[in-house]
Amino acid sequence: MGWDEWVRGPEVEPSLYAADFSRLGEEVERMLTAGARIFHFDIGDGHFVPPVTIGPIVLEWISPIVHRSGGRLDCHLMTERPERHFSAVKEAGGDSVTVHYEACPDLPSVLAQAREQGLGTGVAFSPETDPEEVALACEGADLVLCMSIAPGYSGQRFMEEAFERMRRLRAALPAGAHVQVDGGVGPANVKRVGEAGANLVVAGTSIFGAEDPAAAYQELVSQLR
Repeated sequence: MGWDEWVRGPEVEPSLYAADFSRLGEEVERMLTAGARIFHFDIGDGHFVPPVTIGPIVLEWISPIVHRSGGRLDCHLMTERPERHFSAVKEAGGDSVTVHYEACPDLPSVLAQAREQGLGTGVAFSPETDPEEVALACEGADLVLCMSIAPGYSGQRFMEEAFERMRRLRAALPAGAHVQVDGGVGPANVKRVGEAGANLVVAGTSIFGAEDPAAAYQELVSQLR
């Protein structure tokens, strides 16, 4: 099963990087009960981005919880040479990997290696990279991720110029391609994000930083759809 089967329409993906790690399993169960089916899982290596974030050991622990409810784990590799991590991500229960355009001099080869592992594929690009350049290079990827913050840290403010980059990306991609946005999305801007062309929205702090994360998730979904 691939992305076209996972996506039920516009989707909000809770970003587990922003969850309470002292009760991560409970947080995941709460989101599943609220209706979430695709979870965003950030892996940072301390080189491509400054922080070293969660990795395959945590992924291995939560993947059975997600999978037994029919959910999927969308793994965002903010790393140099992301292909080195594909096997570990797959073995830990990851369903898809998104790599950074800026980290992959031979992007077609990297995407092919991910597919050989049975993983879905995505291509992310940072705010300074032209959307059209990425659209030309990402043939065969399941999704393209437009970063609306500098990659690395959760809780940053949404960059307003990201709306224009999303519109440019959507125009440059084939009809029906999945456009994802990540960074600073919340109730104040999620509707505009959808109108700009994104059908996959990653939300971390606006969900897990809320008093009622389940209600916050459902509010984002209702505005996006």
